[in-house]
Amino acid sequence: MNRFVLILFIFIYFSTQTIAQAYIDPGTGTIILQALIGGIVSAGVAVSLYWKKFKSFFSKKKNDEKKPEN
Repeated sequence: MNRFVLILFIFIYFSTQTIAQAYIDPGTGTIILQALIGGIVSAGVAVSLYWKKFKSFFSKKKNDEKKPEN
């Protein structure tokens, strides 16, 4: 019974909250944009550093499939 009351209380608490009158300044948008660009650049650097390993991994798979079995 206590668990049911707790879940009911949490549901009512979160469903009756009013709208927040929050302000997001332009600096916040710039920080978000900077984080996205940084993530894209770091993913590109990671791929370029390990490009030979990626390429050799997939070329080994193709070469293994092309070899005929005796």
